[in-house]
Amino acid sequence: MKPLRLLVSGLLAYCLAMVSPLAGAEEASINAWLMRLHEASRHRTYTGTFVVSAAGKMASARIWHVCDGEQQVERVESLSGTPRATFRRNDEVVTFFPESKVAVAESRESLGLFPNLLKSNAASIGDHYLMKPIGSERIAGLDAEIVQLLPKDALRYGYRVWSEKRTGLVVQLQSLDVDGRVLEQSAFSELQLDAPVNKAKLVQMMDATDGYRVERRDMQKTTAKAQGWDMAKAVPGFKPMGCYTRPVALLAGATGRAEQTMQWMFSDGLATVSLFVEAFDARRHVREGVTELGGATRTHTRRLDAWWITAVGEVPATTLALFVQGLERKK
Repeated sequence: MKPLRLLVSGLLAYCLAMVSPLAGAEEASINAWLMRLHEASRHRTYTGTFVVSAAGKMASARIWHVCDGEQQVERVESLSGTPRATFRRNDEVVTFFPESKVAVAESRESLGLFPNLLKSNAASIGDHYLMKPIGSERIAGLDAEIVQLLPKDALRYGYRVWSEKRTGLVVQLQSLDVDGRVLEQSAFSELQLDAPVNKAKLVQMMDATDGYRVERRDMQKTTAKAQGWDMAKAVPGFKPMGCYTRPVALLAGATGRAEQTMQWMFSDGLATVSLFVEAFDARRHVREGVTELGGATRTHTRRLDAWWITAVGEVPATTLALFVQGLERKK
């Protein structure tokens, strides 16, 4: 199980409307409902403990989130697995590993922490998902409304979402396979809304790198075309969201290597897929095909001449296959 990455797989939103997201659901668009959840995740101040369960394993973390105008500051403390603390100030991210005394600093356009369900504001989300209100329930002591997002095809999973009635903040999220079975669940076990989170203290803790070896892992923005790649055929519903390069040495923990790996990201507004491309290395790249990482996440690897392609995403294996088979090297 991928403790922090799993812990960070979907949540957050604030309601600007004066009505319930389920009131008049037939008229309300799926995009407006998702945007309400998204804004709640960004603009609410809260603390809480959330738990992720997948493939019979569990991981948990404590989160502090505060928003002051346009600036968001967040702290996520892992409660299971390798000790670590991740701080975010807008796009700046620092992860502290106290056992090794290493602090990893990087810039990310989106950290994607639970409960950030919406990956983009694309108006086409409704083309691929149906929204079905299915009731209400108490989660972490709060009243929540439940909505199911049903995929219209077999290229994506479904979701069951519990959002707090007053604010719209996602308090529980399930990923569902094509038969409706739960693949993965993220949920707050305890949540305090409008908590007195001290932003200045979080910023001070984020900047306290004395005694740590700071490693920078910034990605360089680029385009797939500039790197010599293209998709022979688009995967229905998935649109490019960004393309970056970074040194392989930083990803693999090696030293003295100049090769770059490319990460090309796609999303249908909810599900995301990343395509990683790097030079083939027979010492590391030994197995082609699909690997289940637990829960909803899978990888699909393929060798293409002198290159090694890896598709990673919380989507069915058939969707990843379309990505790796569709990627082509431009002449």
